[in-house]
Amino acid sequence: MTGALAVLAALVAASTLAALWLRGRYLVVTVHGESMLPTYRPGERVLVRRTPAGALHAGQVVVLRGHQAPPPQAFPPGMDRTALAPWIIKRVTAVPGDPIPRDTVPALRSEPGTHVPAGRLVVLGDNPARSHDSRRTGYVAADRLYGVAVRKLGT
Repeated sequence: MTGALAVLAALVAASTLAALWLRGRYLVVTVHGESMLPTYRPGERVLVRRTPAGALHAGQVVVLRGHQAPPPQAFPPGMDRTALAPWIIKRVTAVPGDPIPRDTVPALRSEPGTHVPAGRLVVLGDNPARSHDSRRTGYVAADRLYGVAVRKLGT
């Protein structure tokens, strides 16, 4: 009986450690808003893996810490700015060292240099008409990154 209790205690300890590891490495976020349509719809849940900014490349969908409310004129007409989520989901367009995408990101047209600086990212929503992103705000600080979207989990 003592052996069975020891095995059970070891299984419980291992399960607890595994759960803590997963909790620190993964996050499930719910999509709010229409900025990533048609890729992600409002209400869909997305599994996100914690990822350092240095491991990113253009084309990946990322989750970033939300931001303070920008001024009203920064939002597209008709966009609901009352429900800012703690997380935002966008597609990486450029990472440090990539050429600055001046042609597709108006807010970066007057930025000095030719390449995205260290510690900065360029992120865009898939639905430009409904996205508050680098087109309007320019660079996003890389320290706001939580991780990369791994897969949809449904609604």
